[in-house]
Amino acid sequence: MTDQATRSERSEEEIPGKPTAASRTTLSHIMTGSDTNLLGTVHGGVIMKLVDDAAGAVAGRHSGGPAVTASMDEMVFLEPVRVGDLVHVRAQVNWTGRSSMEVGVRVMAERWNESTPAQQVGSAYLVFAAVDGDGKPRSVPPVIPETERDKRRYQEAQIRRTHRLARRRAIKELREKRVADGIDD
Repeated sequence: MTDQATRSERSEEEIPGKPTAASRTTLSHIMTGSDTNLLGTVHGGVIMKLVDDAAGAVAGRHSGGPAVTASMDEMVFLEPVRVGDLVHVRAQVNWTGRSSMEVGVRVMAERWNESTPAQQVGSAYLVFAAVDGDGKPRSVPPVIPETERDKRRYQEAQIRRTHRLARRRAIKELREKRVADGIDD
């Protein structure tokens, strides 16, 4: 039996948990003129890519292999980012399911040439699914919240998951009803 087959046959309880700090990471990038939008500030899509990159690294690190973005929730831009800002994207696993993980991301920015503290300019929550070589879901280790802040994030992630599932279910039911009523095809 291959190591991969052995891993996929283990139940969730048998996979040892990993503490939040084990996969936490920070990605830093200096913003340049090529990152700007028509208003002269950094394009939101540039920030979103950095967020997805950092979150993907954390998800892969936590799960011990490939993980793909399943959704991005609540991407919030709090302040504009400017050319010359040094952007720090901090990410960590907040919650894990059987094969999915919620990764919380905080975006901080500071002037590259000043000694002022970085300020928060954005945040997001992403859901990643761990996949095997065939693109099929695979089990992930449970996350072990270490601090009171980690425990709060874990609880909040469970609330977001409940809302995501309820929203998905309500939309599916609405679409099915509209098709049954002959309104949509």
